[in-house]
Parts: sequence; structure tokens; C-alpha cells
Amino acid sequence: MSVPGSVTDEDRLRRIEQITDTTLSHLDVGDLLTELLDRVRILLGADTAAVLLLDPSGTYLVATAARGIEEEVRQGVRIPVGKGFAGRIAAERRPVFIDDVDHSNVLNPILREKDIRSLLGVPLIAEGGVLGVLHVGTLSSRKFTQDDAELLQMVADRVALVTRTHLSDLDRAAASALQRSLMPGQLPKVNGVEFAARYVPGEAGGLGGDWYDVFSLPSGRLGVVIGDVVGRGLQAAVIMGRLRSALRAFALEEDDPAEVLERLDGNVQHFEDGVMATVLYAIFEPSLDRVSLSTAGHLPPILGRPGERSALVNVPVDLPVGVSVGPPRRTTVIDLPPEALFFLYTDGLVERRGQSLDTGLDLLCDAVRPGTDSDAVCTSVLHQMIGPTAVGDDVAMLVARRREGSAMVPLNIVVPAVPRTLSDIRATVRRWLQAVGAPPEVAADVLVAAGEACANVVEHAYGPAGGTLTVQMELEGTTVVTNVRDNGRWRPARGDDPGRGTALIRSCSDEMDVIAGVGGTTVTFRRHVTGAPQ
Repeated sequence: MSVPGSVTDEDRLRRIEQITDTTLSHLDVGDLLTELLDRVRILLGADTAAVLLLDPSGTYLVATAARGIEEEVRQGVRIPVGKGFAGRIAAERRPVFIDDVDHSNVLNPILREKDIRSLLGVPLIAEGGVLGVLHVGTLSSRKFTQDDAELLQMVADRVALVTRTHLSDLDRAAASALQRSLMPGQLPKVNGVEFAARYVPGEAGGLGGDWYDVFSLPSGRLGVVIGDVVGRGLQAAVIMGRLRSALRAFALEEDDPAEVLERLDGNVQHFEDGVMATVLYAIFEPSLDRVSLSTAGHLPPILGRPGERSALVNVPVDLPVGVSVGPPRRTTVIDLPPEALFFLYTDGLVERRGQSLDTGLDLLCDAVRPGTDSDAVCTSVLHQMIGPTAVGDDVAMLVARRREGSAMVPLNIVVPAVPRTLSDIRATVRRWLQAVGAPPEVAADVLVAAGEACANVVEHAYGPAGGTLTVQMELEGTTVVTNVRDNGRWRPARGDDPGRGTALIRSCSDEMDVIAGVGGTTVTFRRHVTGAPQ
């Protein structure tokens, strides 16, 4: 028997059916979630409601739809699974109640800024897996009950099923997922440099052509890219994927950013009729203390140094790729001091209707603040530059922070064993030795020894089919340890003095070891940074 005035199961089910009635079936996921959240607020007497869905990596919850707190979606709020209010719900797969919101129990600053006092959230579960989180909030203190949680969970179960069914449609959620699938699933972990990135789809929805990329190069350097294909829709996203792959291929063959962009431009003009894109390509030296960059119509990066206001890098902006032939492209080299921030972005972050581009760039320089980790910089910039404002264009950004002591990063070079690579290896090794602080006489000895070992590989290790040459260097205490490796079978040395090369390497090092086998040969030598060879 039900208690007079109480809500019966039948009444509760009738109210839930109103959430997902058949009249909503014609809506796409974006509009459907918005309508469902409005009905959830009425059902529970809440002021706010939001849906956060797991990103493709499964490590973050991304704000996908919100009512009463639309800034969550506009700022691309994402919460790590297991942290904060929403993160706990996803990790523990159970409802979470918060009677009084504060810094200790809520990670998202927007919830605090909106003066939300109480929260109730439940997991979105479909096919046995967590899809995301549904939560509601109130502006006045309230104790949500177990009945409230059960009701919200029943709604969440239906929302999860509807969302799962519609995720294949070309709506905002699918567009965001596709965009991320065309970008690095996870940024590489590199000793001495800390990366973070964000992509926020514009209010117009659909697919876009913004992208970023980070990859290691055979020379031991690091390639960093950000770009934007003009236009929207599936075609822009497909072209973006092709440009990303083509640039990677050209980066393997050219060490000058301007030359890479020149070849990419030729590729676009030949194969992509009527396509135009802005691209910025930068190469970090193995020591991380210098960056070479070239920009094809893309906005200049921002450099932030500790204790100074961040500023635009003074780099000449050349024509976008896909434009008719123009002047030669140019490469600029800048210094990257320890703890400095290198900030790349697309124009959606700074362009606003009724506001000059210079104003947007000036505001961005104020928002990029060194001294915090790269992920926090992304969050802060989006919060300050977007805030509650609706943004029509996509936003992509990439942050690289050089960490203290980054000059100790090991050097790893893998290149074809051909004569033309020897000069590049020598130049890279010289810069790395300077970065680790090797005295001139020590650097000279290591350069001679490494050069001789590499030349021996080129001359003796392979036949006409060729092979690879690997050079690895690291600083162990005060000793530079060098390994030169091949996977060939050595030919007999030419000339009357076949042992001269090995003797020269030994004379320039403190210790030397040669390991030869069926799988190739490794020459290892050590040279103390202080003092002369023993």
C-alpha cells in the first residue's frame, strides 16, 4: 500500500517515460540531449544538468551537453576519470551525492563559480561499460535522497542507450570523436619536455580541419605541427588526415621546416584541387634548447619565459599551402630556455566577431602563463579566452614546456647508413655535446670517435642493399656514453691499415668495447666530461 502523497512506482515510471517519449526520436544527439536535460531539471527540480562522455582514450570525461552551465561545453571541460565529482562517478560506477560544494570535492571551477550548492550524479552505463556521467545541481542547499538517485539512474540508463544508438550520426559528439581519432591518441612522453593539447569543436558542429601532431625524427630531433584546413565538413577532415600523413613523410626526408612545408605545398597543389591550409611546423633539437620553425600562413606561436609576460614569437609568416607559387619559405631559429612554454594554437581561439585579431592575440599572451604544468595552461587559457562565449570555429592548441635539466635528454639517431647522413649526424652530436656542457677538448674527441665509428658502418657494414645506422648518446654522471650500432655483416676494410679506425676511436675515448655478431656490430665508447683521456 502506498503512503498518501508519496510518489508511487507507477507515477515514477510515467514521469520517466516523459523523458524519452517517441516524439524525441527525430532529434539528433545534440538536440536530443539538450531536450532530455531540460526535462531532467523539471523532473528533479534542479537548476543545472549536464552530460559528460568518455573521450576515445577512456581517461577523460568531456562535457558534451549542459543546461544551466553551458560554459562546460563551450570551454571543452574535461575531467580525469577518478578525480573530482564526475570523475569519481565514472570510476566507482555509482551515484555520488554532494550536499555542499567546495574545492575538496569538485574539480570543475565552473560549478563553483556558478554558486552551485548541491550535486547528484550517476554513471551512464551501456552494454556493461561506462559511457559517461549525468549530473544535476541546485543553487540552494539540498539533500538529494536515495529515491532521487534511483530516479536519475533510471533516466541515465535510458539516456545511455539513446546516446549509444546515435553516436554514429554526424553530430557534435561524433565529430569530436572523429577529430580526435585523426590526431595523436596520446602525446609522446619525452624526457625534458612536457606536452599537453586540447581540441574543442565549434558551435557550428560538424567536422573540421584543425589538427596538431608531435613525433620523433630519425635524427633525434622532435617534430611539432599545428594546422588548419580551410572549410568544414567531412571533406575538410579527410584532407586534414592526408596533410598530416604527407607532412610526416616529408619530415623524414628533410631537416629544414621550410623545406618540409615547401614539399607539402607542392603535394597540396598537385593532388588537392582548390584546397588551402595554414600550417606551422617546428623542430626541437635533441638538447631541446633550440627550436627551428616555419609557418605557412599560420599565426605565430607564443613563447612564455618564467618571470616574463608571454609574447608572440617574431617569425615571418609565409603563404598558406595550396596558394599559387610565392617567395621562398623561411625558417626561424629561437632559443628555448629551461621551464619556457612553447604555445601553438589555431585561429578559433583568438578570432571573435567585432574584435580585432591584435586584441585577441594580446589577450592570449596575457592568458599564457609559465610556471604551471602544460595541462593546467590549456585549462586556464580556454577558461579565459572562451569563458561563457559561444565560439563558431574549432579550437586546437598544443603546449610544450621545457623542463629544468632537459639538456640531459639522451640522444637517439636512426638514419640510413649512407655517406650523406654523416654530416647531419656530426652536427646533431655537436649540438648535443654543447647542451650537456662538454668542454671543447672532450667534444672534439667524442666527435672524432663517433664520426669514425659511423663512417666505418657506412663503408663496411652493408652491401648494395644498405641498412640503418643507430647512434645513441647519454650522460652517465660525468661520462658521455656512446653506442654506434648496425645490423649488417661487415666487409673487409679497404687499404693497407684496416685497424686505423678502431685505433682512432680508442685513442679518443677512456674505454671502448666492440661486440660483433650475426645480428650486427655495436661499438661502445666512454669519455669523461672532465679531464683528458687516460
